[in-house]
Amino acid sequence: MNSRTISMTIVLSILGLVLAPFVWFSFLGTKAFPGQHFVNSLAGVLIGPLYGVLVPLIVGTLRIMLGLGTIFAYPGGIPGVITVGLAYKLTKKSNNPLIKYSCAFAEPVGTVLIGGTLSLLIIAPLMNIEPQLAILRQHGLLAGLVIFWAGWAVSSVPGSVIAYLTLIMLSKALPQYFK
Repeated sequence: MNSRTISMTIVLSILGLVLAPFVWFSFLGTKAFPGQHFVNSLAGVLIGPLYGVLVPLIVGTLRIMLGLGTIFAYPGGIPGVITVGLAYKLTKKSNNPLIKYSCAFAEPVGTVLIGGTLSLLIIAPLMNIEPQLAILRQHGLLAGLVIFWAGWAVSSVPGSVIAYLTLIMLSKALPQYFK
């Protein structure tokens, strides 16, 4: 890990933490935070999937310690940054920034489909978190997943859209960080 990667990890973690108290909403026992998905998309592009994972780990841990997050910060953040980082490996050679940074839209795939599924089927039962367990009891597995995914998408999609637009603007303003 070089000094640029360390610095970018710190800056993105601070950005995620600073945004945390201002933009969040409660959903079925979780605290949805579009700012995390915005930061995840930036991290996936700027530092990649491997080191990018550190950003949601740091932000999630600090949010939990400050009472601004729940255990769902981990499965809600980590898969998103991984999918963006992997998608960026496919799109980064494009000369068109609209295509190059479309990888930001992979964030909801990781967060909603992977993270949401892990949360509902593994984390909630292990931690005995009642709102999620009630969804499964009342609606069954598939309907429960769709309900949970919809709630997580409300957080993830806006964050990834904002990140997409930000990446396009930053790549023009600060091209040295986007080579």
